[in-house]
Amino acid sequence: MTTEHESPAPQPPGPEFQDRVHRSSGGIAGGVLLLAIILWLGFDAMFAGSGRTPWLALAGMILAVPLVAAFTLRPAVYANADRLRVRNPFRVVVLPWSQVAGLRSGYSNEVIDKSGAKYQLWAVPVSLRARKRAARQEARAAAAGERGFGRGGRAGAAASAGGGASEPIRAQADQIMADLRELQETRENAESAQGEVRVRWAYEIVGPALAGAVVLAILLAVG
Repeated sequence: MTTEHESPAPQPPGPEFQDRVHRSSGGIAGGVLLLAIILWLGFDAMFAGSGRTPWLALAGMILAVPLVAAFTLRPAVYANADRLRVRNPFRVVVLPWSQVAGLRSGYSNEVIDKSGAKYQLWAVPVSLRARKRAARQEARAAAAGERGFGRGGRAGAAASAGGGASEPIRAQADQIMADLRELQETRENAESAQGEVRVRWAYEIVGPALAGAVVLAILLAVG
């Protein structure tokens, strides 16, 4: 006697990979330091000050803390197989890969959509110093390769066996942009990567900052 077993229901396919998150480690470190200084000075003025000083310190912190967090801790770039999500200080921009016209690197890194709108990638800042360092490393590697070919030694033989091709040495921000371009070229025609560009303002940052500015202005005006 045989028993028939029902086959499990097919599961929906999962995403090809999780979000790749790119953030500025230098910005995060600087933001944490600035916030610590602001809170230290602010609370000291609130508890040790007199007259209007505690209120001015409170209003100043309500204004400064969201702004510092917005420009240092908040920026991030999330990329997966379907879309690019850019979290900037005051906006969140979601761009399906089908809507990305290009990713441009200059003195800043930007993504351009099909309508021509440009969005700066705050989380991937350009470092001219890192570019120069990568260029020097690339030049040294090329010189070492030429010396190996000239001597006809093991280095030259290994380079010849491998076709002499290697990944170019790039600054970290430029490598991130190259990876994003490759992902965009690969996924722009995928069915799951279609859609419209969505932009949302970060009211959780703008609201407290405006409230702090208004309170600070009133306190200074009536002083």
